[in-house]
Amino acid sequence: MRIRRTRPAPLPRSVFAGFRFPSDVIVLAVRWYLRFGLSYRDVEELLAERGVEVDHVTVYRWVVRFAPLLAEAARPCRHAVGDCWQVDESYVKVAGRWRYVYRAIDQFGQVVDVFVAPRRDAKEAHRFERAMGATKVTPIEVTTTRRRVPGGAGGAAASGVASQ
Repeated sequence: MRIRRTRPAPLPRSVFAGFRFPSDVIVLAVRWYLRFGLSYRDVEELLAERGVEVDHVTVYRWVVRFAPLLAEAARPCRHAVGDCWQVDESYVKVAGRWRYVYRAIDQFGQVVDVFVAPRRDAKEAHRFERAMGATKVTPIEVTTTRRRVPGGAGGAAASGVASQ
């Protein structure tokens, strides 16, 4: 009788495989760039002070490649969305056009949702309310700037304080 041996499952290949620098250096450089708002040349200089000679273009490539992976890895560490929200509104230029940016923040300072709209009216305010519904958390209190929205009575995003 012949014994059939199964092959062990191949180990998953590391996302850092094939890079010249160790994963610790890459993660540190990307973290410095993201956390402290440094330029690529600043990160290059900080690494050079620690004996790691790397070009600023390489740091840029690391950020482009690994920033989404680090953000996804950190997602489970975020705490749950709170039940007291503050919604604010800004008028900013996005890609050369003026847009209204609505942002909901919970009591812990965590951004709940961001919504960009071309105009400021009741229809857009209600669209933002639906977008906030994706969090599956019903806020107890929503505080806004109490500015009325043109074209309608408003809603939670335009009515001041709403309690449930």
